[in-house]
Amino acid sequence: MQITMTVNDHEYTRDVEPRMLLIHFLRDELGLTGSHWGCDTSNCGMCVVWLDAVPVKSCTVLAAMANGRQVRTVEGLESDGQLDPVQEGFMACHGLQCGFCTPGMMMTARWLLDHNPDPSEQEIREAISGQVCRCTGYVNIVRAIRWAAEHPAALPASSANSDSAASSASEEVSA
Repeated sequence: MQITMTVNDHEYTRDVEPRMLLIHFLRDELGLTGSHWGCDTSNCGMCVVWLDAVPVKSCTVLAAMANGRQVRTVEGLESDGQLDPVQEGFMACHGLQCGFCTPGMMMTARWLLDHNPDPSEQEIREAISGQVCRCTGYVNIVRAIRWAAEHPAALPASSANSDSAASSASEEVSA
């Protein structure tokens, strides 16, 4: 079957099997490998993308269900070469270790901040509760999201010395 969808502001038309999952369409058909495929049962949240501006676990959405709709992946967070403040926060506050859960966490964090620009620690924890990180105790992930809330217009890493930016950001979060 033929489907057309807009992914990260670009329209794509492809012939797909009706049973193809959205995560496989994004990764295998479009080469957008930022979103990860973890459990295939919607338990881990590694595959979170936005479907019409709402976070969904793309391992439980058929690609055909996205026909005619808008999809945003972690690759779509960056704009004109500038990282999103959520991406900056994850770098500045060491919000990742292995990085496998990071794309889904970032997409959920961006959605949270778009709907609640000043979330409490509890609200952040609740927002990411549908996602699993097997490496961290979530402390740095929560810090990274708070950092993004406090720096909505963060400078992109390419325009500043990333070591000094990360160092000062870590000091700000600690304070």
